[in-house]
Amino acid sequence: MDNFDPLALARIQFAANMSFHILFPTISIAMGWVLLFFKTRFVRTGQAHWMEAYQFWIKIFALTFALGVVSGITMSFQFGTNWPGFMNTVGNVAGPLLAYEVLTAFFLEATMLGVMLFGRGRVSERVHTMATFLVAAGTTLSAFWILALNSWMHTPAGFEMIDGKAHVTSWLAVIFNPSFPYRLSHMLIASGLTVAFLLAGLSAYRWLKGDRSLEVRAALRTGLYVAAALIPLQIVVGDLHGLNTLHHQPAKIAAMEGIWKTQRGAPAVLFALPDKDTQSNRLEVAIPKLASLYLTHDLNGEVKGIDAFGEQHPPVAPVFWGFRVMVGAGLLMLAVSWTGVWQMRRGGPRPWLLRLLVGMTFIGWVALIAGWYVTEIGRQPWLVYGVLTAAQAASKVVASNIALTLAVYLTLYAALLVAYVRVVFYLARKASQAQAEPGLAPASGHAPGTAPEFSHA
Repeated sequence: MDNFDPLALARIQFAANMSFHILFPTISIAMGWVLLFFKTRFVRTGQAHWMEAYQFWIKIFALTFALGVVSGITMSFQFGTNWPGFMNTVGNVAGPLLAYEVLTAFFLEATMLGVMLFGRGRVSERVHTMATFLVAAGTTLSAFWILALNSWMHTPAGFEMIDGKAHVTSWLAVIFNPSFPYRLSHMLIASGLTVAFLLAGLSAYRWLKGDRSLEVRAALRTGLYVAAALIPLQIVVGDLHGLNTLHHQPAKIAAMEGIWKTQRGAPAVLFALPDKDTQSNRLEVAIPKLASLYLTHDLNGEVKGIDAFGEQHPPVAPVFWGFRVMVGAGLLMLAVSWTGVWQMRRGGPRPWLLRLLVGMTFIGWVALIAGWYVTEIGRQPWLVYGVLTAAQAASKVVASNIALTLAVYLTLYAALLVAYVRVVFYLARKASQAQAEPGLAPASGHAPGTAPEFSHA
C-alpha cells in the first residue's frame, strides 16, 4: 500500500470529503430563501398551502443543514492532518476568513434555525418570519466568507510573503480578490438551480403519487419558474467567469478547451479524447475558430495551449470532461425548465415531463460537482495559485494510513448519501399519503375566510 503516492491519496481524500460536503450547503443556501418566500406568501395571503409547503420543506432544510455541519467538521480536520503546509504558509489569511464564517454566519444560522423549527406558536408570526430571514441571510453570509477564501486561493491578492509566510496588507484586496465576484455569483446561482430542481423533482414525484394539492402545485411552479429565470443568468455569469479565468489562469482554460498548442483561430472542441502522451486529442470533433471568438472576441485571436505552460498545468482529461458535463447539465436544465414553464401556463405538466423532473431531482448536484472539479483540478499543481503547490503543503503521513481513512470516508459517505436521498423521497411520499387520508385539510388547502389563489401559486 505504501507504494501508492501519498500526495495523490491526500488529494483524493480531500476531494472525496469536499465533494460530499459541498452538496449540502449548496441546498441550504438557496433553500433558506425559498422558505422565506413561502412564509411571506402565507403571511400576505393567509392561504394555508403556503404554510404547508413551508412545513414540508423545512424538514428537508433541517436534514440538509445537519449533514452539512457534520461533513464540514470532518473536512476541516484535514487542513491539519493532510495539509499542514497550507496553514503554515497562508494561515494568516485563511484562519481569519474561516473564523469570520463561524462567528458571523454559522452561529446565526444555528440559533435561528431552532426558532424556525420549534418557535412557531411560541413566538409571534413576525418574529418567526424574521428568524427565517436571518437563517437565509446566514447561509448566504457563510458562502460569502468561504468563497472569499476559495477565490483568494485562485487569484491571491492583498498580501506579501515574509520569511515564507503570507501576511495581509489589505483585507479588502484579500476578500474582494479578482475572481471573487464571479465565483460568488456563479455559486449562488448554482445553489438556486440545485434547489429549483429539487423543488420541481420532489413535487413531480408527489404529483405522480396522486397528490395534486395547492402545496404541491405551488412548489412545482416555484421550482420551474426559478430554474427558467436563473439558467440564462448562469450562462452569462459563466461566460464572464470564463473570461476572468482566461486572464488569471490561462492554463485552466487551455485544459477546459482541450487546446494543446498555442494558436490563432483556435477551434471549439465539442468532443475529444485528450491524450497526454501524444499531447493531442483523439477523435476530435471541433468547430473552427469558435474558441477564439468566445474567448478573445476575435475569430483569429490567440489562445494559449498547454504547451505554453511547461509542467505547470493541470491534467487535461478530467478538466476537459468536467467542463462538458457541467455545460451539458446546464443545457438540459434550460430545456426542461422552459418546457415546464410552458406546460404549466397551458393547463399543467404532462406525465412524461413529471417523470423527467423526478429523474432530474439532483441534476444540480451533477453540474455542481463537475464544475467544482473543473475549478479545483484546473488549479493544479497549485494549492494557492502562484504561491504554494499541493506538494509543498502536503503532510508526511504514510500512504497506507491515508488509504485506510479514505476507504472509511468513501464507505460512510456513500451510505449517508443513499440514506439522504431515500429519506427525502420518503418524506415526500409520506406527505402525499397524509394529504390523501380522510379527515385532513382538503387539497385546495386555503385558510378560512380566504379564496383559493392557484393562479398566483
